[in-house]
Amino acid sequence: DDPRMPTISGLRRRGITAAAIRSFCKTIGLTKFNSLTEIALLEHAIREDLNKISRRAYGVLRPIKVVLTNYPEDQVEHFEAANHPEDPAAGTRQVPLCRELYIESDDFMEFPSEGFHRLKPGGEVRLKFAFCIICQEVIKDDAGNIVELRCTYDDATRHGKKPEGRTKPKGIIHWVSARHAIDAPVRLYDRLFTVETPDADADEDGDFTQFLNAASLEVIETAKLEPSLKDAAPGTHWQFERVAYFYADPIDSKPGAPVFNRTVTLKDGWVKK
Repeated sequence: DDPRMPTISGLRRRGITAAAIRSFCKTIGLTKFNSLTEIALLEHAIREDLNKISRRAYGVLRPIKVVLTNYPEDQVEHFEAANHPEDPAAGTRQVPLCRELYIESDDFMEFPSEGFHRLKPGGEVRLKFAFCIICQEVIKDDAGNIVELRCTYDDATRHGKKPEGRTKPKGIIHWVSARHAIDAPVRLYDRLFTVETPDADADEDGDFTQFLNAASLEVIETAKLEPSLKDAAPGTHWQFERVAYFYADPIDSKPGAPVFNRTVTLKDGWVKK
């Protein structure tokens, strides 16, 4: 039942539903001949299904701490967020925010490339459901690694408002309150092989193992997740917004201590590979 294996038990452990597999089978149809079907078609069917059934939540896998220097140190507020943007019946949840936050490391670039619209020194982004922040200072350790961003927030930009005369920021990023975040293991599963046809591409000795993907599993032991995920029941589906679809492992998850398996990314990361 290894989630990387193309077996029914492996697919189930990864969080792939029977509905997604049926949809995939209907898409490819029936044939009397041996044929190969791109795994991207299966992943598309999985995304289509999980988009409908997965509750939304915030999860930061590779965090950078953000300190809002002009935000009161002891203040805590909550923002209302939809559990599913296309299903009002799914209700809402309260997401806490305080002076210190975590954002994804990919959402910041000290020396941004052209077209980068997320956070950068002197740049502004919107925290989803909250307000806009501007990066004022980058803090590094002795080795030159970025460990903290010091930012200011603009109270006039709450609820999507844009003050007159201000340019609307192009970037919207997710976040997790540092004081309220829970740590949880997250397993990032990927394709088992680096080529589409490992048997056909093998040498004369037929050694297909040379094409095993060394990056088919990455475990992040202490991902920073919003507090509502602490009560995620085993066997439930989630979309960590802007990240991927995840499945609370039905075997390793315990009450108050969930373990999440990545089912599929939000987009096909193998297109250019």
